[in-house]
Amino acid sequence: MAYAKNIGSDRGLTWRMMMTGLFLVILWGIITAILFAIGLSFAFILVIMFAGIFCQYWFSDRIALFGMGGRLVTPQEAPQLHAMVDRLCLMADMPKPRVAIAQTDMPNAFATGRSPKAAVVCVTTGIQSRLSDEELEAVLAHELSHVAHRDVAVMTIASSVGMIAGLLTRVAMFSSMFGGSNDNQNQNNALIELGVMLASIVIYFISYLLTLALSRYRELAADRSGALLIGKPAVLAAALVKVTGEMSKIPQRDLRKQEAYNAFFFTPALAGKQSSSLATLFSTHPSLEQRLAQLDDLERRLGQTGA
Repeated sequence: MAYAKNIGSDRGLTWRMMMTGLFLVILWGIITAILFAIGLSFAFILVIMFAGIFCQYWFSDRIALFGMGGRLVTPQEAPQLHAMVDRLCLMADMPKPRVAIAQTDMPNAFATGRSPKAAVVCVTTGIQSRLSDEELEAVLAHELSHVAHRDVAVMTIASSVGMIAGLLTRVAMFSSMFGGSNDNQNQNNALIELGVMLASIVIYFISYLLTLALSRYRELAADRSGALLIGKPAVLAAALVKVTGEMSKIPQRDLRKQEAYNAFFFTPALAGKQSSSLATLFSTHPSLEQRLAQLDDLERRLGQTGA
């Protein structure tokens, strides 16, 4: 269920979040079973897992803002930006999230936070300087849709699986490396280490693909909801084209610094087209063509409704 009365829930997104959560639980079970089988304490495994998830979940907004160099701003500091968010929240009939600005020339925006009540919507100075007020409002509507759909928290938890798997397998590796005292035991430890590393790679790869698949669909869902909220799909399409075009003008070294946050951005921090099937598989966002086609279809449907 969406966390806004005037932003409808997306059944496709809800189903995908549930399936992603189910597969992640299975992966957690596999990780736990493997590490328990090689001799790690079950209590220790649980403590590490829950500590990692808690930190990632509880401090996700602070981590994202710190990584982007963003800071929370008051209505006095950014009256125009707050006015846009106020208006959109009134239209959506949803609580207002905190508002932040990141000092970077990269044109982008993102929503983060452990829950709708603790959400943050952040825009960069780069996107503020490049978009018109109407286009920026469309981007904010897209980001508020993420908050309303509650997909921000799901993405945060999903992205933590690979991190915890890597941490626990490193613990297992060090345990096997320093636990042996004879040749046979050392050989066994080496086999265990190799097995754990392979299992870690497979689990991380699967969790990564699950996260990417969910990320691509949630972007399409936010495009739909944001466009319908403002009633102007063409404006959101114009913002997408402009931001994507301007992204190619940002130095590659600056884009690489922000790649870790691509799954949460309005558009990925990438220069150039990612048109190959392999690039699409590992993309955090649907292609620009796919997003524009959906918005163009919405524009035609709204035009026919209003005719």
